[in-house]
Amino acid sequence: MEERQRSAQQAHDDEISLVDLVSTFLKRRRIFYVAFLSTIAVGILYAILIPEKYDVVSLFKLAEKDAGSFVEKPAAVIATLENRWLPEIEATYLAEHDQSLPFDVVFSNPENTGLVRIVSEAAPANSDDVKNIHSQLIEKLQQTQSLAVSTLKSNLERQIESLTSTIDRLEGSQDVGAAIADAVNKRLSLEVLLNSIQPAELLVLNRQMAERKGPARSLIVVLAAMLGLMSGIFLSFFAEFVSLVRANLNEM
Repeated sequence: MEERQRSAQQAHDDEISLVDLVSTFLKRRRIFYVAFLSTIAVGILYAILIPEKYDVVSLFKLAEKDAGSFVEKPAAVIATLENRWLPEIEATYLAEHDQSLPFDVVFSNPENTGLVRIVSEAAPANSDDVKNIHSQLIEKLQQTQSLAVSTLKSNLERQIESLTSTIDRLEGSQDVGAAIADAVNKRLSLEVLLNSIQPAELLVLNRQMAERKGPARSLIVVLAAMLGLMSGIFLSFFAEFVSLVRANLNEM
């Protein structure tokens, strides 16, 4: 019976009441204040000093052979941008400035379109470099697209001239009506294709978006306040725990 009573008393002594928790917190409130206010101050300072970044967008429309068909496939164009032209520009920038590009350049092709979208997220201080890089990439696109369109037109014109010569030779011959009709149809389809070619077009160059990128400053401050609250409470009770451990060690 006595042993059971001692066990019950020990269990009662080990229990921590809400009053004990509040008392401990109030006892160590200065630690809480320091941790909470320090975290808030760091969060506000970070929110003030974090550089503003904006998306700079350029948009280029590829040359079309006919509706939905392009002189060069968008995927092939983007692969050339990513694996040839951009690395060349990055190497030149590194040689001139002794540092890598301070921003990323991302290429994309909106689904079912012939648009090439170039996006860079950068601070206003880097806007000149962003515009320069985008302009170089757009210039290379214009050159290659112009060359591709010129080559395609030249090939089609040669085929049309060849068919015209064939038709002229066949005229006056006997039993060649079907061959002439077939040649005329081919020439007509090539002429339609030639006339339907649409050149490449620059739609947007170096447009800075109005919306700021990254987390809002108010969100940073709110997160800092939550972190400060949790860390303050934890450090308050941890300090009390350390104090109790030291007291027990001194009694031994």
